Amino acid sequence: MRFLLLATDYDGTLATDGRVDAPTLAAMDRLRASGRKLVLVTGRHLPDLQTVFPKLELFDRVVVENGALLYRPATREEKLLCEGPHQKFVALLHDRNVPVAVGRCIVSTWQPHDVEVLEVIKDLGLDLQVIFNKGAVMVLPSGVNKGSGLKAALGDLGLSAHNVVSVGDAENDHSFLRISECAAAVANALPALKERADVVLDRPRGAGVTELVDRLIEDDLAEFDSRLQRHWISLGQRASDSSEPVLFSPCGGGILVAGPSASGKSTAVAGILEQLLGHEYQFCLLDPEGDYDDFSGALSFGTAREPPDVKAILRALESPGQSVIVNLLGVPLDDRPGFSGSLLSSIQELRLRSARPHWLVMDEAHHLLPSSWSPMKPTVSHVLESAILITVHPEHVPRAALDHVNAVVAMGKDALKTIGAFSSATEIAPPQGEDVELDTGEALVWLRTSSEPPVQVKTARSTQERRRHVRLYAEGELSEQQSFYFRGPEAKLNLRAQNLKTFVQIAEGVDDATWIYHLRRGEYSAWFRLVIKDSELADLTSAIERGSDSCPQESREGIKKAIRERYTAPA
Repeated sequence: MRFLLLATDYDGTLATDGRVDAPTLAAMDRLRASGRKLVLVTGRHLPDLQTVFPKLELFDRVVVENGALLYRPATREEKLLCEGPHQKFVALLHDRNVPVAVGRCIVSTWQPHDVEVLEVIKDLGLDLQVIFNKGAVMVLPSGVNKGSGLKAALGDLGLSAHNVVSVGDAENDHSFLRISECAAAVANALPALKERADVVLDRPRGAGVTELVDRLIEDDLAEFDSRLQRHWISLGQRASDSSEPVLFSPCGGGILVAGPSASGKSTAVAGILEQLLGHEYQFCLLDPEGDYDDFSGALSFGTAREPPDVKAILRALESPGQSVIVNLLGVPLDDRPGFSGSLLSSIQELRLRSARPHWLVMDEAHHLLPSSWSPMKPTVSHVLESAILITVHPEHVPRAALDHVNAVVAMGKDALKTIGAFSSATEIAPPQGEDVELDTGEALVWLRTSSEPPVQVKTARSTQERRRHVRLYAEGELSEQQSFYFRGPEAKLNLRAQNLKTFVQIAEGVDDATWIYHLRRGEYSAWFRLVIKDSELADLTSAIERGSDSCPQESREGIKKAIRERYTAPA
């Protein structure tokens, strides 16, 4: 379920002439029965609202005084969201015979008294704002409005604005409709509000709210998704027209980013993650190699030495605005699929309650979800409905995960073949098109539900600078195939260096004959270049190897120094 909460204005929206009719009340009951929540957002004072609408218990939270006061009907608790009225301001309005109603924070009057209100604010030099609502004049501290009040209510409920549809009718409703994923206007709404709304309902007032409720229950407003492109993310700019983005809906299914090593997958994904943060979508990234440990904007759990704490991860994800990165370097290779499966199960439970995290991101998905993987519970596979899967081998990712993918971002050489591998794994017809030679930072993007062939794009670029693979290569655990082995000239040894730290430790203690044997064969620089993928370190080492007439101790110290400066020196 995408939309977990309906936020509605009162007068002119939910209510007609101050009263809510029986059909509208019945619609609210149906909405609650569907598992969704209700929040009322109004400019009225709480005592006045309780008088005209005694059934406030239908709402999970009530925002009154145009965003200044939060009320919890179940416990009757009140929470002031700003400072109270400025007493000298109220006194001067009384002195000028301006009729005012004073609430816990709001000061209200009617036009044309806005002129006197503005004059008094100016004379006193106060940081107050004037908000209009169909002839009503409301005065509040700057920054306090229905939008800020709704944010407070959502924070109280642990929900994200991306899972909210809001409905209103007047000027002061702009602020809370604007922050919601879907903004609706009843048929009697002001033209300016209708113009900014994503959905304009056919009916006025309570009948319009009832119409919206019925559509919510019917298909979770799926029919309106194409109107919500202000929240969509870009998979890249078309290479043929760099001004035209290829957009993807946040509820459009999963994304597969595939291609060989060093093809730019991580850079492209970092660009997508920055967009998610910019749009305030929450994500959880499973990072087996520590590639994203320096990615700012998300909280990182786990290190090369310590496995991540699942309970701490889930506590962080309870906050709608907190994205997390799960560093799996401290989890043994063979244990990572089991760890991932357990975490996915917990994340799915969180999603059922809160529809968050909005995105799950899995690097090296073919390792975390090997082809033999199947969810322990049928519901766990649904956690991959909004997932970004990153892999070298799409054909090795389980079918249960690939079936949710609706966009393929293929990078590197033979990108069209990569898309073909995905098509074969999911048993769907591959797209028509010709393979193209991609430059650095380019990809072929295929939208599975589109009839168009794959599109060549310039991928979204990350503005962050981060170290690629540093933590994995410095302290993590490379696979047996990726590790360096000190064997010596007669292969009497089998000393495995699974990372650079271990390489340095073994180099310090290995005998001179073994050290020189690998040095003269150029195997150190070859490992740095092909596995570590650090051409600068490889070039430095190659120069030492070429001067291998030097004593073993000098070459050892030279290579160890180059490694420490690049990977293990303190920040």
